[in-house]
Amino acid sequence: MVEKMSRILLAVILGLVASSALLPVSDGAKKPLSSAPRKEDVPYIKCQVCEKLASRLHQLVKEKQVQISPKKISEYEIIEIAENVCNLKKEEADWMLKIDIVEKGDKLQLVEQEEEGMCNSECKTIEAACQKVIGYSDTDVSEYIYKSKPDLASLVNHLCKDLTDACSKNPPPVPKDRVPGEPFVAKPSKDAEMDKIMRSMQGMPGAPGMKVYSREDIEKYKDNPGKFGNEDEDDDDDEDEEEDDKFPKNLGKVLKESSKKEEWKKTITKELKKKGEVLKRHAQRVSNRVRRWWKKIRSSSSKKPKSEL
Repeated sequence: MVEKMSRILLAVILGLVASSALLPVSDGAKKPLSSAPRKEDVPYIKCQVCEKLASRLHQLVKEKQVQISPKKISEYEIIEIAENVCNLKKEEADWMLKIDIVEKGDKLQLVEQEEEGMCNSECKTIEAACQKVIGYSDTDVSEYIYKSKPDLASLVNHLCKDLTDACSKNPPPVPKDRVPGEPFVAKPSKDAEMDKIMRSMQGMPGAPGMKVYSREDIEKYKDNPGKFGNEDEDDDDDEDEEEDDKFPKNLGKVLKESSKKEEWKKTITKELKKKGEVLKRHAQRVSNRVRRWWKKIRSSSSKKPKSEL
């Protein structure tokens, strides 16, 4: 069933790619803009991003509850939404694609657009601000939503003032010599649809390794669909056989073993790094909860009347 679904989705994606390949390319598209986030802009938009983040969280949780009704949404499902809402690779973060950063006087304003825009520097800057805001508070805000079922105003206040300092003070004025950001350019509808499908497939079995092929690739394999997607494996096998023929058997064996060892080293290093990040996040969350608990203890003890000597 999963394999059949993957084939159907792949067919849809290929059709979209083939169609978009026929569209004319504008002169502006030939010069791609920088996609690096402008981290220096984060302090000027942090509060606005937090408010929109809270609004999106509130909306997504409501939509999820309607989707699984009459079953009650679990805290784990809310945590999953909170973890994805600031990640542009996930469909929960689509809201960031419709925002333009506009300079007005000495302030930066987030202006919502009707369509998704090309994700360049401004898009990545909003993502950076969003991730900075939610930080290690994703589980805390999820717990608050699950237990308190707050309205939007309460959620904004809790996330942007209690859990974080995103809106604790007014943003600083924007420097007069700030270089303006790129203009908002609406993404072609076919590209937007294809990107949306790809984001929605994140986490599906077989989807992470899926490739997007060019029109030339599609034309090449349209008469032999059985080999579509397997060309890399075939090429690798042929290359291995050719290389073995060129080298003495013993030398070829040594090189293969060395290659395997290097792959194992890279894999182990990568996994250790991932585990370290997970442990760091858990430690930070525990630390945050301990600080809040201790703050409550101190607050309650200070309210008690002192006994007379």
